Amino acid sequence: MFNPAFDIKLNNASPGDYINDMILKTLAGVTQIDAPLFLKMQFNGQQAMADLCAYDPSNLIVGILGGSAGTTRDTFELAQQAEQAGARVALFGRKINLAESPIELVRLMRSVIEGDLTASQAVIAYHDHLAEFLITPLRTLKEDNLITEQVLH
Repeated sequence: MFNPAFDIKLNNASPGDYINDMILKTLAGVTQIDAPLFLKMQFNGQQAMADLCAYDPSNLIVGILGGSAGTTRDTFELAQQAEQAGARVALFGRKINLAESPIELVRLMRSVIEGDLTASQAVIAYHDHLAEFLITPLRTLKEDNLITEQVLH
């Protein structure tokens, strides 16, 4: 599920609250047998994700889309914030496919989610890995350790 690609009249609601409201209204009209087991959606912030994940955790698994490629820090922050809010699946296409070292990126995502590294520490470890294997990074360490996606602030 993607957010609308146009401005919405929110009446003081956040975009995440609006999207959650639309999802819950839709699910309310679906019988148990026809209800989805999984939602794949855009991350609209930790509170919106936590609210949605708490709706019916025994029957509905919430997963996040990766969105734009962003920085490596964005990738780790997104995975960490979504997991902390209750999301249980991350479906990252561009964030992994466009990475200089996709396997190392996924390995470090797991370390961040499990709490072994902070997102910033994982970016440093990622750049150390790139240097060790003589892989030229797309961005400098300083640039890559910035959070550039507004929803993650």
